[in-house]
Amino acid sequence: MTLPTLINMPINKPHGSSQHRTAGSCLALQQAVLITLGVILSLSAFAGPSVYPTGTTHYDPAKAYNSFVLFSGGDNIARLIDLNGNAVHEWKDAASHSTLIDPAVNGGKLGHVLVTLDTTEGKGTDLVPGQINRRISKTVGELDWDGKTVWSFGEKAPGGAAQQHHDWARLPNGNTVVLANLVHPVKGFKQPEVLDDVIYEVNPAGEVVWKWIATEHLNEFGFTPAELKLVRNAPIADVFHTNNLKVIGPNHWFAAGDKRFDPENLLFDARNGNFIAIIDKHTGKIVWRLGPHYSLAREDQALPRNVPRPVDQISGQHDAHIIPEGLPGAGNLLVFDNQGVAGYPSATVPRTGGSRILEIDPIKNEIVWQYSGEDSGGPGWSFRSTNISAARRLPNGNTFIDEGQSGRLFQVTRDGEIVWEYINPYFRAGKDAVTGRATANNSVYRGQPVPYEWVPAGTPHSEKPVSPPDLNKFRIPAAPAL
Repeated sequence: MTLPTLINMPINKPHGSSQHRTAGSCLALQQAVLITLGVILSLSAFAGPSVYPTGTTHYDPAKAYNSFVLFSGGDNIARLIDLNGNAVHEWKDAASHSTLIDPAVNGGKLGHVLVTLDTTEGKGTDLVPGQINRRISKTVGELDWDGKTVWSFGEKAPGGAAQQHHDWARLPNGNTVVLANLVHPVKGFKQPEVLDDVIYEVNPAGEVVWKWIATEHLNEFGFTPAELKLVRNAPIADVFHTNNLKVIGPNHWFAAGDKRFDPENLLFDARNGNFIAIIDKHTGKIVWRLGPHYSLAREDQALPRNVPRPVDQISGQHDAHIIPEGLPGAGNLLVFDNQGVAGYPSATVPRTGGSRILEIDPIKNEIVWQYSGEDSGGPGWSFRSTNISAARRLPNGNTFIDEGQSGRLFQVTRDGEIVWEYINPYFRAGKDAVTGRATANNSVYRGQPVPYEWVPAGTPHSEKPVSPPDLNKFRIPAAPAL
């Protein structure tokens, strides 16, 4: 497996964690707790316990794809960890969005990342109801292994600020595509100003050489006239909330003559719009789309699990991308289907359901593989993150999953066996706006698997098994009765 094959797994923005350790005689008990409760953390984190384990809770090196993982934690540090949870490297990240750069498109340079360098108080966040953080990205850039800035974008951005959000990617030509916000009035919309989505292609000098604006393509997104009326009269300015931008990359569909899958084309997904689409890089037109219409779901009925089957109700999805060449399932679409609130009108999702990972044949529009909580022996809602999150195919056929809301990163086999699991211990400290109480949040926007070959030679890593005990027998001893 070559380095570009794994790294080319659509570029993401991660968030990070490493193993939490406690000193003293309680270390053995601590690790047992980490190992044990991690098996059921997706349930416990969703249920909101006050105490739960962090760090690596389960690890089978013989079945896992052994690698590093990159993500940014709540402390705004991008960390590279091994699968035992050891932090092997760090970069400062002003906005908790970090992404590795593939050396294949970066002149062979190892260990370079994209991060937010600086933020500023910015127009646009005040248009999002409930938004507490009023800061936007002012400058984004590329850091080398030693943390030195070797490229940046912001000073020459429209308005003097990058306003980058959610995603970015280095291109083979050396330019960088940046997903950003554009706050402006749009004719026909109820909102005085729309928090629009714009894609900039930026050259090494930090200059915009190409751009694409979402609202200019409104009639290409597949909405009916009645749905378009709902979009234009949306009660929020963040109409589409595009959360993902990927370069298609080489694929067998294009090699067979399907020009929609030109490797230079761009794929994005709009969470609020409930659709995934491919942009023709040369014309700016939408040439392929999944959604916004799917087979109807029922609130009182779980979604089916048999495969293959036609694509059913996706809602609030994240991290859609074409699986790169050289990986199992290459050419198929992989997406984290959050099953969150989204759509015009709002999609119907099962009342007690969970999230799903879907692998989709983009020509037949069929689900050919999926993962849900049931596949690991739990109820559907034991795997659930109604926003953020990600999924990546690994060279050995496993799938890396970021269950973002609970800060849980894990790997599953094709059959749903969990072979590695890690809980983010790097919390974002805050204060509740109503009660004034201290808050802590360990959610992870996106984690990204990183092959060993991406780092400079000599970077250490560990592959020690972590085996969970029998959950039916393990528990913290009760205090003796008086």
